[in-house]
Amino acid sequence: MALATFLLPARYARQYRDIPNAAPSSAHPLGTDALGRDSMSRLLYGTRVSLLLAPAAALLSTLIAAFLGSVAGLLGGWFERIVLAATDLSLALPWLFLLLVVRALLPLDVPPLVSVVIAFLMMGLLGWQASVRVICAAARGVRDSDFLLLARSTGCKPARLVWRHVAPNLRPLFYAQFFISIPLFILTEANLSILGLGVMEPMPSWGNLLRASRFFRSLANPGGWCLSFFW
Repeated sequence: MALATFLLPARYARQYRDIPNAAPSSAHPLGTDALGRDSMSRLLYGTRVSLLLAPAAALLSTLIAAFLGSVAGLLGGWFERIVLAATDLSLALPWLFLLLVVRALLPLDVPPLVSVVIAFLMMGLLGWQASVRVICAAARGVRDSDFLLLARSTGCKPARLVWRHVAPNLRPLFYAQFFISIPLFILTEANLSILGLGVMEPMPSWGNLLRASRFFRSLANPGGWCLSFFW
């Protein structure tokens, strides 16, 4: 997908206005859409957007969850109660509707590239809640372990405890939360784009490619059937 720019002669936004909704051919293996744009180019570019930026959003949310969960589990007391209360409140809210509200408050006429950054940045900043509870519980489990008691007895400061002792022991859990978040963010971006609040045209993504497939005419032509096969 990273070589899509070099492998395909057609840009994802280029319109062949004389052949809209064209059938698959040697020039356009998956045909064209209603605006005459090459469907294969848009599929590959959209795949690159979704599969490269969803891990970036997952990394951001995992870093936030790792910091809050590790510190809350290690310190305990009032700080842990505040973090868990804020997490429970966030989990009680409909996450997708919260994203819709935040995205609707932003301008709708932003450039396509900016809309990509905004969509995945929102998901990264708002998608940490479920991971915090898991990481906090794991950090609470190692809070009274022998190696932490030994580190405290030598005068190790809380920041160093988190960075040098707690985080390395929870690293497999961080990896698990990161990989679990990736498909969640891919589906969330698809939902936002289907509703017209995700990645903006003409930039393709899996979400707005699915959005274009909601019209019967786009599915009725051979190129549309080829695209719908992938979903």
